[in-house]
Amino acid sequence: MHASRGTQRRSAGLGLALLSAFAFGGSGVAAKPLIEAGLDPLHVVWLRVAGAALIMLPVAWRHRNLVRERPALLAGFGLFAVAGVQACYFAAISRIPVGVALLVEYLAPALVLGWVRFVQRRPVTRAAAVGVVLAVGGLACVVEVWAGLGFDALGLLLALGAACCQVGYFVLSDHGGQEGKGSDGRRVEPPHPLGVIAYGLIVGALVLTVVARPWGMDWSLLGGSAGMDGDVVPAWVLLGWIVLVATVLAYGSGVVSVRMLSPQVAGVVACLEAVIATVLAWVLLGEHLSAPQLIGGFVVLTGAFIAQSATPKPPAGPVAAGGGAAAGAAESELSAGRASH
Repeated sequence: MHASRGTQRRSAGLGLALLSAFAFGGSGVAAKPLIEAGLDPLHVVWLRVAGAALIMLPVAWRHRNLVRERPALLAGFGLFAVAGVQACYFAAISRIPVGVALLVEYLAPALVLGWVRFVQRRPVTRAAAVGVVLAVGGLACVVEVWAGLGFDALGLLLALGAACCQVGYFVLSDHGGQEGKGSDGRRVEPPHPLGVIAYGLIVGALVLTVVARPWGMDWSLLGGSAGMDGDVVPAWVLLGWIVLVATVLAYGSGVVSVRMLSPQVAGVVACLEAVIATVLAWVLLGEHLSAPQLIGGFVVLTGAFIAQSATPKPPAGPVAAGGGAAAGAAESELSAGRASH
């Protein structure tokens, strides 16, 4: 009975993770034409997050108790998982190809293992270490280091910043699924994932409003069109896709999948986002990568897959304070997944 429920939960989680990867993967190919049409990358990010926040306002009102119960979680999710990831990624694709930006961003699975090892102080397997080495080596091929760093250095740093913020997305999504304590010391149930997303988007929109200063944006561009490898697409269609599919749907399915699986397992599936984005950029934007870059991208994803799918070793001694709960939750989820096979 328990095994059957575990199998169903894992299957549903994997399905949602795949949906999230597809939705997130389409954001870059929709955003880049808007940027090339004249919109500043930060303005596109602000439109994306602010539009999604408006849609999620009814959800935020329904879960308004979260402001009192989990203020730190909401602030962290808004700053890192929403504002940080999106701002760094959109700024990166304005300087380097979409596929390259995603491949750099997907060093995040390897960085999650660093979080497990150095923050939660849990040993990781040798396979995980090999996966990290492969991911870094593959990245060297993607950026063609032998050619003197063929891509814009700032663009690569921005993509790496997106990777660091994405670690926060996985860790906070997992941490948000745990019980907490209210201001009166009573146990508080895990917050509803859609409530966390709604307030994360609101926090992200407020932060980006200060940074992006949308009052200086050329709003007339949204009534025009943008080019996609020779084709003309209305700007509002691209923006609608970014807000509804690549943000609301992507975050909703992604956070729920992390809770149903674990940061490690969800991170493996999320690596498909890079593949989806690269293929879409190839087909829709005409961004072709060289053979060494394609091989390097495959190695990055292989390394990330190995690193994420390698189950961390159980702690040999007491787990560090602050990391034990998340470590235990991740380990129990992985154990449940193994038992269901």
